[in-house]
Amino acid sequence: MAREKILIVEDNKALSKLIIKKMETSLDFDVDAAYTFEEAKSLVEKNSDYFVALLDLNLPDAPDGEVVDLILSYKIPSIILTGTMDQEIREKILKKDVIDYVYKGNIDDVNYIFTLIERLHKNRDIKVMIVDDSMATRSQVKSLLQHQMFKVLVAAHGEEALAFLRDNPDIKLILTDYLMPVIDGVELTKEVRKLYSKNELSIIAMTASNQELISAKFLKIGVNDFINKPFTREEIACRINNSLDSLEYIAKIEDMAQNDFLSGLANRRYFFDAMQTYYKEAKKKNESFALALIDVDSFKQINDTLGHNVGDAVIVELARALEKQLTHEHLIARLGGDEFCVVLKNSDQKKALEFFLKLKNAISPLHIKVKEAKNLNVTVSIGVTFNDLESVEEMINQADKALYTAKKNGKNRVEVA
Repeated sequence: MAREKILIVEDNKALSKLIIKKMETSLDFDVDAAYTFEEAKSLVEKNSDYFVALLDLNLPDAPDGEVVDLILSYKIPSIILTGTMDQEIREKILKKDVIDYVYKGNIDDVNYIFTLIERLHKNRDIKVMIVDDSMATRSQVKSLLQHQMFKVLVAAHGEEALAFLRDNPDIKLILTDYLMPVIDGVELTKEVRKLYSKNELSIIAMTASNQELISAKFLKIGVNDFINKPFTREEIACRINNSLDSLEYIAKIEDMAQNDFLSGLANRRYFFDAMQTYYKEAKKKNESFALALIDVDSFKQINDTLGHNVGDAVIVELARALEKQLTHEHLIARLGGDEFCVVLKNSDQKKALEFFLKLKNAISPLHIKVKEAKNLNVTVSIGVTFNDLESVEEMINQADKALYTAKKNGKNRVEVA
């Protein structure tokens, strides 16, 4: 699949080359470069399918921003680059139908380009909802959000917004007015917070009221941010992006806390938390289940003779192989080293044992291509136990004993304790 393209029109060749190099490596885009108005015109006449364009406001053959009007006529989303900035230039830029502008003052300003483009690339998959009883405000904010490449929904009041949210549970941000008919912004926020935490869905409150208590009231009931009307395009865009950045950072931290960095599976901590919950539920429902420990045969020898890079490759490939064999309702985790744990939910002993025998045969031998060994064939041993024990810890201990027996009896086999 061909990479998406970015157009850069900039007469400073050193700056242009710097941007191109970083764009192609860190953001995974191809870049077409033009240094004059005529070169830019020639490029877009041949192909106008660009994700975004970076446009110098002052070119040798187009000193008054003519290139901006040219590129916008092809419906290409555009970011303005300018070496000078005052109120008059800023107002001139913001009158045009552009995403944003970047002042080419220093390297930090230039780095903002990459942050902005990365944000725009993510925004295409993000749903945002505007809730305001003013048609003019809805139209204004919708246009701004569409320029930021969001998927946009609009609602005239809180009741309509809640209906949209039920149909679109993947909405990530709500911008809500305060005073609205049927359900106002405060009540809407309360209802949304019953369903989503601040770490799952961001809410920005908007109001024309100058009452200081309004902002405090909103913040206390769970909005992530607050903005007074009228607001500038830059202010609301920055607040939206900051809110979404925060959601993504939190999601990343939660992922790191729950998932093993190498295999991508659940980690030991997450496994024991989830397993304790499931164990109690299964006992209440009298539901049968099985727990198995899976261990790579001769893993220490692989590490010692071929190196830890090969050992890591074995872990990654085994994790992928296990995931292919298991459905989502079951639990799989890497407990550490080369040891994995699988919990087969809602399964009697006979079916569970049949499953683990098939699982062993499906993944052993595991063929791994590595430079250090042309044909590395890896097998696993599996120790299985069932839910007739008194605790998760006891089940783990019993499975470990069965695993030890499997190793002792020749490896590449399934044993039950």
